[in-house]
Amino acid sequence: MIDYRLYLVTARYDYSDEKFLQIIDDACASGVTLVELREKVGTTREIFELAKKVKQVTDKYDIPLIIDDRLDICLGVNAAGVHIGDDEMPVEVVRRLIGPDKILGVSAKTVERAQQAEKLGADYLGVGAIFPTQTKVKTKRTSVETLKDIINSVNIPVVAIGGIKTDNLATFEDIPISGVAVVSQIMQANDAGQVVRKFISTLSK
Repeated sequence: MIDYRLYLVTARYDYSDEKFLQIIDDACASGVTLVELREKVGTTREIFELAKKVKQVTDKYDIPLIIDDRLDICLGVNAAGVHIGDDEMPVEVVRRLIGPDKILGVSAKTVERAQQAEKLGADYLGVGAIFPTQTKVKTKRTSVETLKDIINSVNIPVVAIGGIKTDNLATFEDIPISGVAVVSQIMQANDAGQVVRKFISTLSK
């Protein structure tokens, strides 16, 4: 059973490999339940080599590693799964290529997309951006009402993403999300472990 409660999505910023991996290590040691490597820049070989290093960290803590967009990298490093958006290969094609045992996450901004993704083989949905975010330039906001509608329309886990911080978690108090995906507040923290522990404490209330 996959625990989606606190889902770390990486962002590289201008970190060295060492610093980048240390942040992920600290986050994993402190309670992150899932890690998604999101790398938009670099050659396939560079991303592959980085993914291998990240997987060494996540394997150490027995935490599933998801690869954003890159089906080839997911298969190349034998990651736990892949997450795709609207501009990647069709859901059913990705499911066929990764097989039945790997995790397939799909971004959904509408009930129609969510239901279609579930039907075609998605294991979970990423829904957002719920709050303003600087992480993805092309991100459009998704209302809390749409998030609720999506949750009510599917039978697979739904993870909220986009500008989520410890001080806006109360927004989800009465919404049965399976977890929250966090980028900047963890990746840019002076102490990633401390931030993760605060998230876990707040989510557990």
